[in-house]
Amino acid sequence: MTQTVKKIDVSIPNPIFKSAEHLSKRLGMSISDFYTVALAFYVATYKGNNVTKELNRLYGMESSIIEPELVKIQAASLEDENW
Repeated sequence: MTQTVKKIDVSIPNPIFKSAEHLSKRLGMSISDFYTVALAFYVATYKGNNVTKELNRLYGMESSIIEPELVKIQAASLEDENW
């Protein structure tokens, strides 16, 4: 399957460009592949942060307190366990 490729022009501070160029050569990657992987990683990380924020928001709406009777039942079920 062939992916559609979008060509873009971006401005990158010279020190960052030089570091990226050096690292891409060291890794045996083209600079284009290097930026693609780096950007994909950044996007995936950002998306993960949104998932975490949303889960925190949802779970923050409900109490996380365990009912005392349930705690007793759980503790009783572990009495015969060897830790």
